[in-house]
Formats: sequence, structure tokens, C-alpha cells
Amino acid sequence: MAILVTGGAGFIGSHTCVELLNAGYDIVVADNYYNSNPKSLERVKELTGKDFKAYECDIRDTEGMDKIFKENKIDAVIHFAGLKAVGESCRKPMEYYDNNIGGTIKLCEVMRDNGCKNIVFSSSATVYGMNNVSPLKETMKTGGTTNPYGTTKYMIEIILEDICKADSEWNATLLRYFNPIGAHKSGRIGENPNGIPNNLMPYLTQVAVGKLECLSVFGNDYDTHDGTGVRDYIHVVDLADGHVKAVKNILEGNKGVQIFNLGTGKGYSVLDVINGFEKATGVKINYKIVDRRPGDIATCYSDPSKAKEVLGWEAKRDIEEMCEDSWRWQSQNPNGFED
Repeated sequence: MAILVTGGAGFIGSHTCVELLNAGYDIVVADNYYNSNPKSLERVKELTGKDFKAYECDIRDTEGMDKIFKENKIDAVIHFAGLKAVGESCRKPMEYYDNNIGGTIKLCEVMRDNGCKNIVFSSSATVYGMNNVSPLKETMKTGGTTNPYGTTKYMIEIILEDICKADSEWNATLLRYFNPIGAHKSGRIGENPNGIPNNLMPYLTQVAVGKLECLSVFGNDYDTHDGTGVRDYIHVVDLADGHVKAVKNILEGNKGVQIFNLGTGKGYSVLDVINGFEKATGVKINYKIVDRRPGDIATCYSDPSKAKEVLGWEAKRDIEEMCEDSWRWQSQNPNGFED
């Protein structure tokens, strides 16, 4: 019994590989290394003391993906592979629709043709759009996404729901997660974006390590406790554990479409994160307030109670631990996996 992890060399994928291996699962990884590094998989092997197969393959490569299924007994797929930068998606919508949606359809075709109909999908809180009030619940209306990246997640959810409706043998778990930060406690794997980071924590840690000069805080006039945007930050290891619980749930025979929020249920502002980082590490962060970004909302955090009730999962790590672990990874690996 093996779990295929698409995008397994990426930030969330690599941490999930560690947790799957530690939980006793066999894994196979498929990654095209577009925004990841094969060295992360070497470190996963080092951290777990376990070996596994890894294929350099794009999910749109039907022949390559079919080879993976033919060479391995795959019982379920955890599907992370996809382009994920909000700003870039606005500049390159066709690439995002082709890669994320087209790639998922090709993956599902190969799964169907090889008799594997269990998938855990890496979705996002962006599917809730602009009009829902936090805490966000799985029963809320989705859509109204504000960028092509979010729209790809929303559309893939619909596609997977339709596949399950059409064929009762299919089972899809949609994991809507919030803002993953942190890193493995060892400092050996963490977030390693190519180029200038798009997300708060890797940008903040690169300012802290001296690679970047200043962190821009987009807006301080929101209707929040300190005027800066509030988000639900979750430790990547907690998030990885959520994927292990989700795949276990599917393999135990829980059928059809299941949807879960993976978040802490708490909102932290940008300034809360900066202050938490400074407190946890003793490193002062140079930041400046700049204009709001279009499409950003004031507050976004989850109601994670369904995941606790059904999967027995809840986030355990607080903002200070997220900051400590992010800093350990960045300070020990200032150039990512190239160190």
C-alpha cells in the first residue's frame, strides 16, 4: 500500500512526506521541481531513516504519470502539485489554468485508468471568496474568488465533486487550509521559495537573515485590533498531520466527498506575527507600512471544529513555535537547500 504525493518536494509536500513515513505509510513522490528542490527529499529520507521512490514528472505528462502507477501499487493520492503565487496568477492566468486545472484532470484520468480512485486535494481558504464572515465554515457558499490561483482551487473542488457524483467508487477529501508557516523542528526542511517570496513568513525571515532589506506591511487601516490584516496561521507540521489523518480516513472506507478546514481557529495580525517573531528569536525586523493590496480582506480565519470531530485532528502549535521553527530553518539554511 503506497500513497502517491504529487508535489511532494515542496514546502507542505515534504513535511507531509515526513509525517506519512513516520506514521508507517509507504510513499511515492512525483514532482517536476518547478518551484521545489529534490534535495528536500534527501532530507526527508535523512529525517525519517526511510527510503522511497521519487520521480521527476509533471502531472500533465500522462505517459510519465501512467508509468508511476504501473510501477507502484498506489492506494491513494495526496495532490499538492500546482502553481501557487497569487500575484503571478494575475499576470499569467493561462499558465495557472493549464497547470492546476488541466494537470488535475490528467492526473484523475491516469488514476481512473489504473483503478485508484482515492484523492486528498490541497485546496485553500481562498475558495470562500470575499463575502463570507470569519470564522469560515465548510457549509458556507464558495466562489467569488479574487484571483486566478484561488479560482483554480475552487474549480478543482467542483471537478472532484462532479467526478464523485458520476462514479460512486471515487472518494475525494478537500482540505481547505489557511496560512501555513513554520518548519520541521530539526531545521532541515522548510519553505524555500524561488526568487522573492510571496508570503509573509519567508519574506520576514529573509529580512531577518539579511537577504532582504525591509518587510512591507500592506495597510494599517483595516477594521482589526491594530489595523493590519488578520489571518489564520497554522504550523506546517500540524497541516501535514491533517493530511495523514485525511488519507487514513479515506483508506478506512469513508466514502464520497468530504471537506475540512485546516486552521487554528485563531486570527493573528501581520503586526502580531512580527512581534511574535521578534519575541521568539530576539531578532528585530525592519518593516514599513505601505498601501493596501487590491483584493485583500481585513480578517480571515477558520472554524476547524469539523476536522476535530470527524478526523480527530487539531492544530497544536502556537504562533511563537511557528516563528521559532521558521527562524531555525532560515538561519541554518540562508540559501535554502543550496547551503
